[in-house]
Amino acid sequence: MIKAKRSWVLVGAGVLLAAGCGSSAKATSSATSIPVTTAAPTTTVARGSGPVDVLYAGSLVNVMEKEIGPAFNAATGYTFQGFSAGSTALAAQIKGKVRQGDVFISASPSVNETLMGSSNGDWVSWYVTFADSPLVIGYNPHSKFAEDLQTKPWYEVITEPGFLIGRTDPATDPKGKLTEQALAEAAKMYNLPALNQITASSSNVYPEETLVGRLQAGQLDAGFFYTSETTAAGVPTIELTGIALKATYTVTVLNQAPHQAGAEAFTSYLLGPEAQAILTKSGFHLVQPPTVTGSGVPASVSSAVSG
Repeated sequence: MIKAKRSWVLVGAGVLLAAGCGSSAKATSSATSIPVTTAAPTTTVARGSGPVDVLYAGSLVNVMEKEIGPAFNAATGYTFQGFSAGSTALAAQIKGKVRQGDVFISASPSVNETLMGSSNGDWVSWYVTFADSPLVIGYNPHSKFAEDLQTKPWYEVITEPGFLIGRTDPATDPKGKLTEQALAEAAKMYNLPALNQITASSSNVYPEETLVGRLQAGQLDAGFFYTSETTAAGVPTIELTGIALKATYTVTVLNQAPHQAGAEAFTSYLLGPEAQAILTKSGFHLVQPPTVTGSGVPASVSSAVSG
């Protein structure tokens, strides 16, 4: 897994070695952001020891590995062990018993539905929706198209000859589906069929967890990202004029989690004030209060949801 870095130079070098996402209107969001205080509040979460295996959407690499994971370890004594991929792909791996985990964090509520009920293995009985993040275009400021992106409509610039734009696979990642939806809506809205050619090609599809790195390395001019990704990586963005699509993040403890106590502790921490301050700082819009879907939420998690 290639993790996005904050330095353009360092990430660019790393990805290259390993390998050999005009005017615009603001995107809208129904979630409410809260201010970050200079001194993060403390969270009362059960302490313990041992690993907690967290399977999470690839768009969360930076915030999970650099921020929330280490902070959770320090606050609780447990050991965060993360694995990232497209949410749809992760659900398929869970359902197929290819990958075992304690906690599942998805970028789309509908992905949880594929793991609920006896016909789907009863892997998930409930989930909490806790944050969202708008879909935007992130671009490399050193690209020869950077000025065009700043001064011309995005939907015209990305169809210019030679423009390299990256996206994720709609079959494995909800962001890939949102990207296809955004391009289809824009093609119709602006009468620009050339936008459909972007989704017709598979050569611009990359794993979610590597897309930021490829952009920063100069392999792409731009890509489709969530603001949570671009904020963490310091990537400049262009909002999608007339399009208001976003990731909606959910968390659940998987049924039959091998490390149940640790899983509940991590979920409670994620929904608590310390982690929520980190999320806000990292460009997420918090869902206030978090919403619960399903039944059987552990008491410790219910307490975190209720405040």
